[in-house]
Amino acid sequence: SSAPRAFLSCTRQQGHPSAMADDPDQVFESTESGASESYPIEAGQIRKGGFIMIKGRPCKVSDVTSSKTGKHGHAKCHFVAIDIFTGKKIEDLVPASHTTYAPFVKKIEYQAMDVDEDGFITVLDAEGNTREDLKIPEAMAQPPPGADELSKKIREHLADEKDFYVIVQAACGTEQIMDIKVMTN
Repeated sequence: SSAPRAFLSCTRQQGHPSAMADDPDQVFESTESGASESYPIEAGQIRKGGFIMIKGRPCKVSDVTSSKTGKHGHAKCHFVAIDIFTGKKIEDLVPASHTTYAPFVKKIEYQAMDVDEDGFITVLDAEGNTREDLKIPEAMAQPPPGADELSKKIREHLADEKDFYVIVQAACGTEQIMDIKVMTN
């Protein structure tokens, strides 16, 4: 099967296998094992509610319109999308038969434990490991829409000692708290 092999060579740089073993000080920052942050997809396959990369940003498609152009022209897809992290509206025009990219988007739930004065939240993952590198939305360099309201809820729930999860959306090396979910006993 030559197709998967060809795809691999695009996403991961082929190096000499022993080259890595020779350098014990080499540090890999990646959380995924050489996997890329997006995957190729034909523009015509992307639907409303799906994800697309526009200008290097992961976006959720809010509207798609197709237009047939001229006698020998290609159908074009006009995407109206919202950046999943900033909430900004971005538009793009791509021929339907062309390959574009869609981001890998993950939603992860963490149990919220505490927030410090700098806005770093302490969370537990499903395995019981602690993370302290996530910030609540209002403490981010560029707070997303609704950041103050969501951050206020997080602080209130922690103050009231409620058990709740923060829902973290992860794509393209960025992680951001998007919502909370209160546990019901």
